[in-house]
Amino acid sequence: QLQASGGGLVQAGGSLRLSCAASGRTFSYYAVGWFRQAPGKEREFVAVVRPLTWGGGGTHYSDSVQGRFTISRDNVKDMVYLQMSSLKTEDTAVYYCAAASRVGLVLSRTEEYNYWGQGTLVTVSS
Repeated sequence: QLQASGGGLVQAGGSLRLSCAASGRTFSYYAVGWFRQAPGKEREFVAVVRPLTWGGGGTHYSDSVQGRFTISRDNVKDMVYLQMSSLKTEDTAVYYCAAASRVGLVLSRTEEYNYWGQGTLVTVSS
């Protein structure tokens, strides 16, 4: 029901845009987040965008990506995007999008999300 795409190989300092497409249900009422998992590490929160219905479309970012990444959503197309700029080698990971039906300002924990897409690999080379 969630399909992440847009990953690839990019040089450090470059940019990449990830997309998350929803199907089978309307996700405009859900908060949608991006997480990432590097080899040998736990899955970590990256960013979340809240729905207009209760969250005003507000966003929250992890400290490690604040100011470099931008999350946005297009409710007409049922899409969520993650624009990544000034990429660093430490951003290399498999990136996942997920949808949460619960209400919350931060929603940074994996257990808060109901639906997950498959990951898309982002590799940042030095």
